[in-house]
Amino acid sequence: MTGTIYLGADTRPLEQGWTLLVTEAGRYAVPSNIHRPAARIAATVPGTVAGALADAGLFDPENPQPLHDKDAWYFRSLEGETPGPAILRFEGLATVAEIYINGSLHATSDSMFESLDIAVDLTGQDDLVICFRALQPHFDKRGTRARWRPQMFDHQGLRLLRTTPLGHMPGWCPEIQPVGPYRPIQLIRPGLDQVFDLSIKSDLDDFGTGKLTVCLRMEGTPAATILCCGKIAEMVASSDGRFEAQLVLPHVTPWWPRTHGNPALHELTLSIDGRIHSLGLVGFRRIEIDRDDDGKGFGLRVNGVSVFCRGAVWTNADILRLPGSAEAYAPWLAKAAEANMNMIRIGGTMTYESPDFFSLCDQLGILVWQDLILANFDYPFADEAFSAKVELEVGNLLNKLQRHPSLAVVCGGSEVFQQGAMLGLPASAWNGAFFNETLPRLLDNRRPDCAFVANSPSGGAMPFSVNEGVTHYYGVGAYQRPLEDARRANVRFAAECLAFANVPQQRTLDRHLPVAAVHEPRWKARIPRDRGASWDFEDIRDHYLHALYDLDPARLRREDFGRYLDLSRAVTTEVVTETYAEWRRTGSSCRGALVWTLQDLQAGAGWGLIDATGEAKPIWYGLKRAFRPLQVLLTDEGTNGLSIHLVNESATDQTVMLEISCLRDGRQAVVKASRTLILDARRTVELAATDLFGAFFDTTYAFRFGPPSHDVTVARLFSAEGTLLTDAFHFPLGRSKALHPASVEHALTATENGWHLALTASHFAQSVHLDFAHYLPEDDWFHLTPGQPRSIRLRPRPGADATVRPNGTLTQLGSRTGHTIS
Repeated sequence: MTGTIYLGADTRPLEQGWTLLVTEAGRYAVPSNIHRPAARIAATVPGTVAGALADAGLFDPENPQPLHDKDAWYFRSLEGETPGPAILRFEGLATVAEIYINGSLHATSDSMFESLDIAVDLTGQDDLVICFRALQPHFDKRGTRARWRPQMFDHQGLRLLRTTPLGHMPGWCPEIQPVGPYRPIQLIRPGLDQVFDLSIKSDLDDFGTGKLTVCLRMEGTPAATILCCGKIAEMVASSDGRFEAQLVLPHVTPWWPRTHGNPALHELTLSIDGRIHSLGLVGFRRIEIDRDDDGKGFGLRVNGVSVFCRGAVWTNADILRLPGSAEAYAPWLAKAAEANMNMIRIGGTMTYESPDFFSLCDQLGILVWQDLILANFDYPFADEAFSAKVELEVGNLLNKLQRHPSLAVVCGGSEVFQQGAMLGLPASAWNGAFFNETLPRLLDNRRPDCAFVANSPSGGAMPFSVNEGVTHYYGVGAYQRPLEDARRANVRFAAECLAFANVPQQRTLDRHLPVAAVHEPRWKARIPRDRGASWDFEDIRDHYLHALYDLDPARLRREDFGRYLDLSRAVTTEVVTETYAEWRRTGSSCRGALVWTLQDLQAGAGWGLIDATGEAKPIWYGLKRAFRPLQVLLTDEGTNGLSIHLVNESATDQTVMLEISCLRDGRQAVVKASRTLILDARRTVELAATDLFGAFFDTTYAFRFGPPSHDVTVARLFSAEGTLLTDAFHFPLGRSKALHPASVEHALTATENGWHLALTASHFAQSVHLDFAHYLPEDDWFHLTPGQPRSIRLRPRPGADATVRPNGTLTQLGSRTGHTIS
């Protein structure tokens, strides 16, 4: 772990000038044995072997070749560098690496998650070589006997290595194994100022006062101060050689998750003998765990306010190259923010991301749930060397992330407890001291402002019990439970949920996977599945297609393939919309739920809400609507009628107008009502539909006293100025009875803010889809209320000419013919 910060140093990334040679495992023992430089290819650092080979046309990411059985040699000349002392910093090497300088071995690394500093005295004629040794021999090594063997991994030896499971989970992700210097390598010329063991801790009390404490070590006794929010505090030396300063900041502007306020950040600087150094941006916020009145729940209170956490589980910006730059992260996190997500989870089956990831989350107001990269295995924590290595890893991680307010939850890993418990082992076999004592101690020392979770899932009578603590909920989803199970299960907090094989937009398939869906092997190869299972997640999606639309998926594929794909896109959008309505309603036990996963790692119908090219899938638009901070929801309460739930997560009261109507034949309003309301800040309220109607009306068609009077109920929420804010829909007879061949009129208008598309439908139109070659709609796969104009903003795709008039198509599920828009 690198504990030294070189302030004002001349730091230069060693990005170019590298060459790579891939050989059989063990062919060369040392660099001097290698005599054929012509076999080398160019390589970029940071980067991976797979990325360099792909750039050279020697690796096909769609048909990856194994890399864990090869040695990879990276070469770079340091000739011409100014002679003298310097530091070589290696921020991440995947995974078993040897570092040679001028032919001599200077250091080794056997963890992908450790950074390393090497002090060197350059001569101006130096050579740097890194050998990444094959992992296969390490997979074959025998450690302590494992009490269980998870089947999702291709090598059980992974439990003994500190490397990511990515690339080693058949059926979950492409088998592209991470090898190489995937994080930056830097040449550092130290300046006058160096600090050691830097600690930055911020807090916010109940009265809005921020507290900032900075501790560090320095050589000598310089005059040092810190500055934040216009206030200065002197650093005072203590008897143990540490310097400490505290700032108290009354009425500081706090940091909020984006759904509940502004993610305010403040510059922190350090002055040493008058030399000013930036320590980055800090935020002031307070996070507490809410266990509910019965002590069995789990939720987060941020700055004293209960926050419903929603978002998705992160996979990777690019599994081929494992990038860690802000440029690589930004498109994905911007999509998460646009979809009203306020939390991202980095799961234990992924890899740690760089501080740039957290800086973007700081700015965007996205909370981060960080698992340790510990997943499913029976890890040998009784081995002191292994335990010490993971402790070092955790300390390194928390040191890097200590100033980031977005880091909200630190979790001991994924499904370790669940795996052991499901095999019938006693709690003592899987719920040990490392998770319950060591990790909380490390967190308390470095990030006491974050919530701690021992493992995900955990907290109930069994770790996988969904009605207590943190769960992985797949009742609606893999277990094919009815949608009502989202309420019946009494979910408290789903750290992952709602995994489906989400079909991308047709435009993505045409360009990147132009094969017959379902029937073609390449299509099926990209459908996620649990290893060894007789079903995959496309089967799960088909189950709900039948349940929601009363259609046989197999027959539909044979007779109307295009319609099958459109219904497949619509169905997962509808499932997540109804499920989140249950979880966000008044009186819900649920305090948060994160969808599995944010993005795909290859083109196809993967778990991702965003496809591998960066295009939002239909389900992303559904979640964008379901996640709105100001929201109207409808829930079917059977003979108790239809309930309307109004959510206002903002810090201010909102004056709104609520309108509800029940439509016969998707057009005629048989009953209609409206009411102007003031929604209190940070509140959720429930109204009965009959309260608005002023008389009994069988809105849910529960009593069935006669033929049904309507096929869809529409609730719409308007601002005080009359702008449509949000809407919700209920189908008392099911969605198949509300499929109407609506005609849709449209009008394109150019404004200062770009192109706007106005739509008006003759009948209720389900799952309206807009497709433009050069533009992206701000909403898609939405329902359109008849006779009510809807304006959709069109934004130019990256690189498109915004002055060109949009040209595209509109389709909807109730009609077999589309509309041309031009």
